[in-house]
Amino acid sequence: MRPKVLLVEDSTSLAVLYKQYVKDEPYDIFHVETGAEAKTFIERHSPQLVILDLKLPDMPGEEVLDWISDNDIPTAVIIATAHGSVNIAVDLIQRGAEDFLEKPIQADRLKTSVSLHLKRAKLENLVDDMQSKFDRDRFHNFIGSCLPMQAVYKIIDSVAPTTASVFINGESGTGKEVCAEAIHRESQRRDKPFVAINCGAIPRDLMESEIFGHVKGAFTGATTDRKGSAMQAHGGTLFLDELCEMELEMQKKLLRFLQTGTFTPLGGNREIKVDVRIICATNRDPLVEVEEGRFREDLYYRVHVVPIEMPPLRERGSDIVTLANHFLKLYAKQDKKKFKSIDKETQTLFRRYPWPGNVRQLQNVIRNIVVLNNETTMTKEMVPPPINKTDIATPNRVSPIRNITSETVPQPTAIPEAKLPPLTPEELEHESRPHSPAQQAPITPPLTTSDGAIRPMWQIEREAIQHAINHCDGNVLNAAVLLELSPSTVYRKKQAWESEDEYNQA
Repeated sequence: MRPKVLLVEDSTSLAVLYKQYVKDEPYDIFHVETGAEAKTFIERHSPQLVILDLKLPDMPGEEVLDWISDNDIPTAVIIATAHGSVNIAVDLIQRGAEDFLEKPIQADRLKTSVSLHLKRAKLENLVDDMQSKFDRDRFHNFIGSCLPMQAVYKIIDSVAPTTASVFINGESGTGKEVCAEAIHRESQRRDKPFVAINCGAIPRDLMESEIFGHVKGAFTGATTDRKGSAMQAHGGTLFLDELCEMELEMQKKLLRFLQTGTFTPLGGNREIKVDVRIICATNRDPLVEVEEGRFREDLYYRVHVVPIEMPPLRERGSDIVTLANHFLKLYAKQDKKKFKSIDKETQTLFRRYPWPGNVRQLQNVIRNIVVLNNETTMTKEMVPPPINKTDIATPNRVSPIRNITSETVPQPTAIPEAKLPPLTPEELEHESRPHSPAQQAPITPPLTTSDGAIRPMWQIEREAIQHAINHCDGNVLNAAVLLELSPSTVYRKKQAWESEDEYNQA
């Protein structure tokens, strides 16, 4: 099928001239005279390219450009105007235009520009088609296409059809329960119950009854028999959130249940056998909890079969804006508000903020903005504190809580047979020493600047990882081994830095 090009031009004579210029080109060109006609044509026929005049009889061409951008319409736009300037061109490019043609348009310039952008659109569509076979921007109730989330999706695909126990680790608000539900829905138990328990929200005296149930008269107030969550989830999945909050005595009873598949209700004298799959989650480091004596080691090894690390929102790059747009449109529709988009400054603000409450915090912030405002575009002035106090000039860095030396989450990736030895202090000094004899300047200590000031941790971390990757000739897996980090951690940080660099260059 031949590509479609839409020419939006109120001058019929110019339209005839432009169509004559490209009559032998391998695409079909269509002509409309007004902005309203342009919108209708775009909605019905999805042209690959729009040549848009800024002076239209019913509306400014900028309004059509903004409409295309706000609705995420996959078409390139070339602006044509007789009143051009550098400032106008820059503004239009920032608003989504791909090119800027100054009238009178020359035949060769028009043909070259159209040909170039149609080829680019074809290549992007091809890449998107290939990418969609491997990467997903939506997965069950997840929204996001960053590399860390793709890793989560792939682990869910692998583990869901099995009976293996899954242990989900991540900060509060990262979507641990959403992950557990996705595993359940992908499994053969999808038609059976999914029962979730927050172990940190249930009083210790009621935990056993909550999970295993009780019989009438088991304790004061037990006026009837009650089925526990284990019985309610029979045939399905039992999700134990914040497992590390559970008391040690209850952990012992849970371990026996996991090993035998049987339990005795509180106050009962008969064992009951059930078939449930266990998925656990915590926002703490389980190994630290074991070392501190708050979590049983035998229970840890029983439930920690397949670990899934949920990335914090601050490490998900462009997913932050994607999620913000999703929540904005969702709540605007629910509350019948006019919101359609988020301006560039606010997007930058969201990218820079560290989001300690993760997706849950972002969701509540967007809800707050939609409730208190009713504009078509979200601006920085609408954003509540402390987010609106974020320094836009300072890139978002990884939280110091997730220190690179503490991330040792096991991964399914195979480790090379020959483990590379760590660099000795002498080798590290040699690597950082100038190789040219003419360079005799003293080496700056890595932890300080040239004037002796302490350097930020994110700079040292980035240089250490990049140094290891360079040392391994670009092999990230070998670099991760040298750094004693999981490969996914190195990949995640590397992608976050590259995304930040691309964004700053844009």
